[in-house]
Amino acid sequence: MFADRLVTSILTRADTGARYLVMLGAAAMVAVVSGQVVMRYVFNGSFDWADEVSRIAFVWTIFLAIPLGIRDGTHVGIELLVNRFPPALRKLVARVMNALAAAMMFVVFWTSIIVALATWSERLGAINITSSVFFFPVILGALHSALHLAHMAVFPSQPEAKA
Repeated sequence: MFADRLVTSILTRADTGARYLVMLGAAAMVAVVSGQVVMRYVFNGSFDWADEVSRIAFVWTIFLAIPLGIRDGTHVGIELLVNRFPPALRKLVARVMNALAAAMMFVVFWTSIIVALATWSERLGAINITSSVFFFPVILGALHSALHLAHMAVFPSQPEAKA
């Protein structure tokens, strides 16, 4: 089916980009925090910007990794009741839950845009950039997650549909 292949191709590219950004964010976080520790305990000084940059890297890393966990089915799920259902009902419940979760992630996506716009004029003290930078990964991660969940709801036979 053309739509399935198209969405799979788009999601594969988004996953690759997210994976690289997660690795970059984690590396930046480790480098900044390690540098700050060395500065504080070896040179008795500090970087004014280290706390804000490490928090930004942490938030970006976490929210961009969420869709990768959805794709792989590695997020925690409680399946005690669902595992007792017959296979056809289990598949239907998975599709419905994926659709509901996709709808919720679209709400998070839209709400994050609204909040990012509302906080655009607020600045971070040490690095003088907009505080909305904390909402950018939420926006991207929520949209990416919603697309994965919608894909899993519409095309449940895909390997990624482990729900």
